[in-house]
Amino acid sequence: MSDFPSLNSLTGGSSGNSAGGGLKIASDEMEEKFREKMKKISIKEKEVETMRSAAYTGYAYIDLERFPISQEALRQLPIEQVKENGLVCFYVTDTEFRLGALDPDAPAVQETLKRMQEERDLHGALYSISQKSYERVLDLYTKLPVIKAITKDISVNPEELKKVEEAITDFASLQALLDKESTTHLLTYIMAAGFKLDASDIHIEAEEGQIVVRFRMDGILNDAATLPKEAYKQLVSRVKLLSALKINVTDKPQDGRFGIKLPSGDVDVRVSTIPTVYGESVVMRLLRQSREGLTLDKLGFIGESYEKLVGEIKRPNGMIITTGPTGSGKTTTLYAVMHMLNQPGVKIITLEDPVEYKMEGINQSQIDHSRGYTFAKGLRSMMRQDPDIAMVGEIRDLETADIAVQAALTGHLILSTIHTNSAAGAIPRFLSMGVKPFLLAPALNSVIGQRLVRKICQECKYVVTLDEKAMKRVQENIERMPEKEKAQVQAKELTFYASKGCEVCNGLGYKGRVGIYEIFIMNPDIEQMILTGQVSEYEIEKIAIQNGMVTMVQDGILKALEGQTSIEEVFRVIE
Repeated sequence: MSDFPSLNSLTGGSSGNSAGGGLKIASDEMEEKFREKMKKISIKEKEVETMRSAAYTGYAYIDLERFPISQEALRQLPIEQVKENGLVCFYVTDTEFRLGALDPDAPAVQETLKRMQEERDLHGALYSISQKSYERVLDLYTKLPVIKAITKDISVNPEELKKVEEAITDFASLQALLDKESTTHLLTYIMAAGFKLDASDIHIEAEEGQIVVRFRMDGILNDAATLPKEAYKQLVSRVKLLSALKINVTDKPQDGRFGIKLPSGDVDVRVSTIPTVYGESVVMRLLRQSREGLTLDKLGFIGESYEKLVGEIKRPNGMIITTGPTGSGKTTTLYAVMHMLNQPGVKIITLEDPVEYKMEGINQSQIDHSRGYTFAKGLRSMMRQDPDIAMVGEIRDLETADIAVQAALTGHLILSTIHTNSAAGAIPRFLSMGVKPFLLAPALNSVIGQRLVRKICQECKYVVTLDEKAMKRVQENIERMPEKEKAQVQAKELTFYASKGCEVCNGLGYKGRVGIYEIFIMNPDIEQMILTGQVSEYEIEKIAIQNGMVTMVQDGILKALEGQTSIEEVFRVIE
C-alpha cells in the first residue's frame, strides 16, 4: 500500500481521515491567497491604466488611497453630485481647491470646475482618479458627520423639541435651561426657544467676557440669554457645520443656509457670519415656509384703502409697487397679492433674491449674481415665458426698471418693491434712475408705502390717557384725514391703549405685528406732473391726499383706536 495520500484526500474527496481534512483547509487558504493576489494585481493594473489615460489626455494623476482628505474638502460637493458626476473634492484651502474625476473631460465636471472657480474666487485644479480612489472617497462620506451639512436639512425630534419648548416660557427660563445643560445641546435649545417665542432672527454675538444671545421679536432686538466664553467656539462651529460654511475661516464674512424639518412645517435658516473684535458674530434668520391664510386683510389693509388696492390688483396690466425700508413687510405684501391672483389659468413667475417662501402654482426663480443671473437678465428671460403676472423682488437699477416698465405697457401685471421712505417717493426714485417720464406715467398703477408696528397684547392692555403733545398730534392727523374716515373717527370717543406686559407676551407688552399703509393710485394730476418733469415728493403726496389717500400715520391712528396697537408704537415707527 502506498504511503502517499490519495487524490480524493488531496481534493477533499471521500477519504474521511483527519489528514485529508487538513489538506482541504490548506488548499482553500492557498486558493483564497491566490485570489487576493490576483485582485491586487488587477487593482494595480487599473491604476496603471488610469495613470496612462491621464498622461494621454493631459491631466495630472493622483492616487487617493492614502491621501488625507479633510471634512472641509468633502463639504465642497454634495454627495448627490459626487455620485452623479463621478467627481470629488479632495483638497481645499483659502486660496485653492483640487478636484478628482473618473472622466475629467465630462461636460458636467468641466462646468463644476469653472463654476467653483468663479463663485469662490479660488484657483482650481482637476485630476484624474481611478475607481478605487473614487470609492474610497465615497466611503468617507458615509463615515463623517459632514453628511448632515451636505444635505443642508436636519430633522428635529418632535418629542425633544416639545420637551424643550415646554420648559421655555420666557427669557429667564431659557437662561436657566442653558445654565444647567451641556454645551452639546446649546444650539438645539436656542433654536427651540426661537421657535417658541416666534423670533424672526437669532443673533449670537461675542463680547469681551461672554457670549450674548439675542432674539429679534416683532422687529425689536431683545437680549435673551448669555453664555460663557468657553462655549462660543463649539456653538459657532456647530452652526457653520450645519450651514456648510468654512469652519477654519474666521476673518471673512460667510453666508450659508440649512433647513429644519418640523411637524408644523419646514423652516429655512439663512446664516450670516462676520468677524468682530472678540470673535465672529452669527445671525440666523428663521423663514417659516408655511404661508397659509396670507391675505391682505390679515396683513392690516382696511377700509377704503383695501377696496382701492383690490381694484388695482384686478387690472390686467401695469405696475404695483411696494415701498419702505428693509424689514417693513414689502415682500410679504406681494405674496398676499399673488395669493389672491393665483388662480387656474393664470401664469405667475417670480424673480427673487432669495426665494423666501414657497407657493404652489407659482414659478419661483432665484437670482444668482455669481453666474450673472441678475434681476435685469432674469426679468428679460422671464418675459419670454409669457407670464400673465411677474413679481420682481426689487427694482434697483435702470435696466431692471426699463424692462419692468416695458412689460407693464405690453399687457403684463408687474409686482415689485423699491426702497423709499413713502409711497410718494417712488416716482422721484424711478426718475432718478433714468426711467423716461412718458413711459412711467402710463405704466404705474399704484404705490403702497408701508411699515410694521407691534400689536398690543390683548391680555394686558389697558385704557390710557395721552399727554397733551401726543393728543395734539393725533388731532392734527385726524383733521387731515379724508372726509369718510374723519367722520367715522369723530363719531366716537377717542380711546387709546397701552400694555404693562404679562406671561402671554413675555413681559414685552406686544405680541405679533400688523402693517400700517398708505396707497396712492395714479390719477391725471400726478400723471401730468410726471410728464411735465416738475416732480416733487411733497407735491405728489399733497395731490394723493386730496384724492383720498390715508397716510401711514393716519392708518396707524385708526388701528390704535381699534386697540390693535398703541399710539406710542405708531409714532415710534413713523418717526
